[in-house]
Amino acid sequence: MKEKMTSVEIIEMTEKYGVETYSPLLVVLVRGKRVWVWDIEGKKYLDMLSCYSALSHGHCHPRILKILKKQAGILANVSRAFYSEEYGHFCKELSEFSGFPKVLAMNTGAEAVEKALKAAKKWSYIVKGVPLDRAEIIACKNNFHGRTNLVLSLSTEEKYTKYFGPYPPGAVKIPYGDAEALEKAITQNTAAFLVEPIQGEGGVIIPPAGYLKKVKEICAKHNVLFIADEIQTGLGRTGKKFAYEYDDAKPDILVLGKALGAGPAIISAVLFSEKISGEALLGPGEDGSTFSGSPLSCAVAREGLKVLIEEKLAEKSFELGNYFMEGLKKINSPYVKEVRGRGLLIAVEIKKEYGNAKPFCLKLMEKGILCKDTHGQSIRFAPPLVIQQKEIDWALKRIEKVLTS
Repeated sequence: MKEKMTSVEIIEMTEKYGVETYSPLLVVLVRGKRVWVWDIEGKKYLDMLSCYSALSHGHCHPRILKILKKQAGILANVSRAFYSEEYGHFCKELSEFSGFPKVLAMNTGAEAVEKALKAAKKWSYIVKGVPLDRAEIIACKNNFHGRTNLVLSLSTEEKYTKYFGPYPPGAVKIPYGDAEALEKAITQNTAAFLVEPIQGEGGVIIPPAGYLKKVKEICAKHNVLFIADEIQTGLGRTGKKFAYEYDDAKPDILVLGKALGAGPAIISAVLFSEKISGEALLGPGEDGSTFSGSPLSCAVAREGLKVLIEEKLAEKSFELGNYFMEGLKKINSPYVKEVRGRGLLIAVEIKKEYGNAKPFCLKLMEKGILCKDTHGQSIRFAPPLVIQQKEIDWALKRIEKVLTS
C-alpha cells in the first residue's frame, strides 16, 4: 500500500489533471477547526482569508456541523419543482433578519448577481416603461461581481474579460465613490445601479462617507433601482449586519452569498424590497436553478443566521476589527502605504516601489498565517468572525516581523 501523499505530489497531480483557474499558494490543506487549518504534513496555520469571507463562522462550527449531518440524513435535495419545509422557513427567517419582504435563493454569488440584474431589467420594462431590450445597468470601475457573461460585461478588468466576448449591450461603467458621475451617467433607459459598499476584490476600497446614501437618493430621484452587492461584506463581516448600514442606505435589491452558507452550504440569495413586487418579480419559467434552495443548504443557512445573532458575530467583528487595524497601524514599516478596512475586512497596501503584495503573503505563510494578495498591492486580512483577541495578537507579532524585515 502506498504511503500518504506529500504536498508536492498532491500539487503535481492537481496541476496535471485539473484546469487551474487560480494561482494558489503552495500549501495543501486537509483539516480545519475554528480559525485554524492544517496542511498534509501537519503544519498549523491561522486562516486569515476564511474562503473569501464564506467561512465567517469558522471551520467546522459544532452547531453548523450538527445541522448539516442531521439534514443530510433526512432530505438533501428535491429541486424547486416541489415545496420544501426548509426553503419556506429559510425565506421567512432571512426576510425577518434582513427586513426585505421577498427572498430568492440561488447557489453562488455570481448567479445571485445575475438574477438581480435580470429582475432589474424586467422591472424597468414593466414598471418604469423602458423600451424592450434597451435597459442599461450602471456599475463601478474596479468592481468584482462574478464571472458570468452578463456580469463580466460590467467589469473593467482585462484579465477577466479579454477572451470571453462578445458581451451583452447596456453596460455603463463609472468611477467608484463618485456620486456625481452616477447622476451624469443615468439616462431614461437606466434600470439599475449595481455597487459594492466596499470593493473587496478591488483591494478593500472604502468609498467616501455618505456615498451610499447619496447614490440611494440619486437612484430614487431618477426612478433607478439601487442594488447593493454584499456577497463579501454582508452578514457581519464589516462590523454590522450589512455594510450599507454605515450610510443608512438600504437598497432596493440586496445580494448575499458566501457567509450565508455558514461554511459548508452552497447558497446565495437575492432580496427584494417592496418596490419590486407583483408581476415585476421574476416568475415561473423566467428563471430557475436545479440546486437552489435545497433543504440541506437552507437548513445550514438557517442555523448560520442563528449563530450570527446568538454569538454576536457582527458586534465581535466591529470590536476586533478596530483592534486589529489599530495594531496594524502601529507597525512601523517602510513598505506599507496604508491600512484600511471595516470590521474584519482589512487591507494592508504595499507601496508600489517595493513590488506587489504576493511576496509578503508568501512570507506570512512561512510564519503560519494564510492570507491572499488582492488587486496587486494589497494584503487582505479577513479571518473568521469567531477569532479571539489573543489570536489576533499572535498574528500581529508575525505580521510585524514580515513587514519590518
